[in-house]
Amino acid sequence: MTELLSSLARIAEIGGPVVMILIAVSVVTMAVVLYKIWQFSVAGVGRHKALTEAVEAWDRGDRTAARAALSRSKSYLAPVVDKAFAAGVGAKVSERLEAEAEIRFARLERGLRYLDSVAQLAPLLGLFGTVLGMIEAFQALQDAGSQVDPSILAGGIWVALLTTAVGLVVAMPTSVVLSWLEGRMDAERVIAGRAIQTVLAPLGTDAATEAAGIPAHA
Repeated sequence: MTELLSSLARIAEIGGPVVMILIAVSVVTMAVVLYKIWQFSVAGVGRHKALTEAVEAWDRGDRTAARAALSRSKSYLAPVVDKAFAAGVGAKVSERLEAEAEIRFARLERGLRYLDSVAQLAPLLGLFGTVLGMIEAFQALQDAGSQVDPSILAGGIWVALLTTAVGLVVAMPTSVVLSWLEGRMDAERVIAGRAIQTVLAPLGTDAATEAAGIPAHA
């Protein structure tokens, strides 16, 4: 741990303020990522087994089994499906339930915009540091006059490029994590939409109606 801290301090000293900013951004980004993973885990993102069983039972027309399965669900979407069980059929009901689901999605998506900003701006910030470093390197070369030492230019260039490398190191993992989180949220929206529409228009109701000899849309 001590060696890691000393290495980071050395990198910050060599890279200058831009690298220090990127290191600070990386620490905040790591905290946000860990928080989002914890939040997704607590909310039960991706874990909708009991919820799915409840929706399938409702679709078959088994209301008792549906409510029993829903009572076992730990999903954050369970309250939305419970409201769908109690609601009537209609476009306004569907819109209201979808809005309820969106409120929960918004909570889960909080912080994703920050991660997106880091993924886009970290390489640019690193490039900015590289440009500043290159300017300093050529100024040092100019000050040397006729006593030009190639090591002066080479040393300035590698130090300047260090900021670009740090920016990419911060941006690439952030981009990967962001893509994974956004993919999870896309899947959650599909699950919620399917659950709401299935509950509001269950096939079991039509099947039972037709079996009784009554037109489904009478």
